[in-house]
Amino acid sequence: MSGHTEILNEKKIRQKIQRIAFQIYEDNYEEQDIVLAGIAPRGYIFAKRLEKYINEFAPHIQTKTVKLTVDKINPIENKTLLEEPLEVFEDKVVIVVDDVLNSGKTLIYGIRDLLNVSIKKMSTAVLIDRNHKRFPIGTHYAGHKLSTTLQEHVHVKFTEEGADHDKVYLE
Repeated sequence: MSGHTEILNEKKIRQKIQRIAFQIYEDNYEEQDIVLAGIAPRGYIFAKRLEKYINEFAPHIQTKTVKLTVDKINPIENKTLLEEPLEVFEDKVVIVVDDVLNSGKTLIYGIRDLLNVSIKKMSTAVLIDRNHKRFPIGTHYAGHKLSTTLQEHVHVKFTEEGADHDKVYLE
């Protein structure tokens, strides 16, 4: 692919996801429940993979992955869609998960409805943190921090079936 620079291949992505999952476990080892709210589409796939590794590290922790859909074009007028009722998040540790943090807009609108629930603790996890924040949101868990220009685009390719052809590239 001309014009593309590979940032992470499938092996490095898997290592980053395992490391983040272990960090989540280390920070929450005494918890009974963790809810991973993955922002669709790629944040949800990332969250499912995190859940797999958290379950391996900590089978005593009940994990649940919930799909969060944010209208990225018109987030103010269109509410965030959750596939589960808000009660699922009640008194739980919640990790909001996305593939790339660019400006912070998607994450900030993703957590908006979750603020109406009494959550025990909320954190964020991203595979790539681009450091172009325009919104007051940070990452607690980041697989890779990447300084880019605003004109460059980071693409995360996740396959639903598995990680064999995953990659992150810059264009």
